[in-house]
Amino acid sequence: MYDLPPDLDRLRTLETWLTLTLDRVRQQIKNVEQRQQTAPQDPPPAPTPRPRTPDWAIVQTGIGTPTTEIHRGDCWAAGKTLTPITAERARAELADGAKPCDACRPDRPLGMPPPQP
Repeated sequence: MYDLPPDLDRLRTLETWLTLTLDRVRQQIKNVEQRQQTAPQDPPPAPTPRPRTPDWAIVQTGIGTPTTEIHRGDCWAAGKTLTPITAERARAELADGAKPCDACRPDRPLGMPPPQP
């Protein structure tokens, strides 16, 4: 709790200031309520839809020697550089030697044989 002044003069001054401040706040509330009643009500903005998670994605990885990796679209290990691709392109990339992600194993649901070591 705040410490209040011990003397009556300062307490009265504080009371006057608080009363004036409360009057200003109440007047502002009335002004805002009047504006809201007279202004046309805009509908709330529609939420921005999140982009659909792709089913399959490709990532260029590697430093110096680029490596192409195929991931499921919801793979936690893919990072933020996913490029969405179709299932057909994912199969073609895997057939051409792209590496399937070790975490999400996209080769399994695509019906591809496991990579050879």
